[in-house]
Parts: sequence; structure tokens; C-alpha cells
Amino acid sequence: MQALKPSFEMLIARYRAPDYLFNVVGYAYPQYIQQLRLSDFQENMDVNYYGQLVPILILLPHMLTAGRGHIANVASLSGLIGTMGYATYAPTKFAIVGLSQVLRNELKPYNIQVSVLYPPDTETPGFEVENKTKPEPTAIMSARVKLAQPEDVARDFVRGVLREDFNILPGESKFASIVNRLFPGLVMWLLDRDYKRALEQVKSEQ
Repeated sequence: MQALKPSFEMLIARYRAPDYLFNVVGYAYPQYIQQLRLSDFQENMDVNYYGQLVPILILLPHMLTAGRGHIANVASLSGLIGTMGYATYAPTKFAIVGLSQVLRNELKPYNIQVSVLYPPDTETPGFEVENKTKPEPTAIMSARVKLAQPEDVARDFVRGVLREDFNILPGESKFASIVNRLFPGLVMWLLDRDYKRALEQVKSEQ
């Protein structure tokens, strides 16, 4: 926080407090749980959670003084539904959702809006990096999903923020969110079924 704060303060002194803070930061390191170290969890939390929290803590006093502002965080579909292979990633995105819910409730009386984006799997350079460490079953399940395009996700993000939506759910995230909310048992059954089929495919190819 101390490393980033001077740069933010310099920009604010030169211009003014920003009306919008877009926290677009994060990475995933998919891996079998038994192959992960504690440091893998810590590093993912440092980037995905604290990487969004720190700018909020720096800019929030200025937004409160100005009596306006909009904080837009990036979670993931994995912030709603945890899936095999994402033990370090999903908890960080669940944390972003929880933080965003608290901020929305606490800051609304001060005219500060909050939004949280739940992008599905998106065709980005970061997603290509993920593919290098995905466990085989994860890769099989992931290959069955059509990737969202970053331009579409970005467009939905900006439109949702301008509408002052709290939950912004591009592409398949909207349908998955509805099904998970109404039929959580069905979602778990589908995940278990897909994982079982993927394991069977891995075994058959060995």
C-alpha cells in the first residue's frame, strides 16, 4: 500500500479524485490441490484480493470527501461457483464478492456506488497461461465451454457500471448465476457429473 499510495496521491493533487475506480486485476493458477503450496494460496490472495482492496483503501477517503464515486471490482464466475482445479483462485474471487457486498451496503449513504463483474472464461492471454497448468480433468471440462470475447465482457462491464448495476453478469455468467441461486443442488450434481466424465476420459486415454 505504501508503494502505491504516493502515485495515487500525486495524481489526485494534480487533477482531483476520480469518479470511477475500475479494479481489473487477477490471475489464476489451476492445479491439483495436493500439488499446491501455502505460498500459492498467499500469492493468489495478494494479487486477486489485496490487489483490488489496496486501491480502494487509498481512494476511498477522497471519494468520501467529494461525496461521490463508483468502485467497480472484478470477481469471476468462480466467485459464485467453485470448480475442480481452482483451489487458489476461487476463494479470492469469493472474497471480492463479499467485500463488494459490504462496500455497497456501507457506502450507499455516501453516494458511492459499487459494482462487481463476474466474467466467465474469456479468451485472453491470461487464460492461455492458465491452460499450461490445468489438471487434465479441468482442461477437458473447460474445453466444452465457449469462451467469451474480452471486448464483449468489457462492453458489458462499462454498461453495467453506467447503469449502476451491482452484479454485472456477462455471457453465460447470468444463466449460471440464476441456476446456482435457484437450484444449487442441481449445479453441484452437474459439476460432479462433468468431473466424473472427465476423469473417465483421462483414464481411457492413458
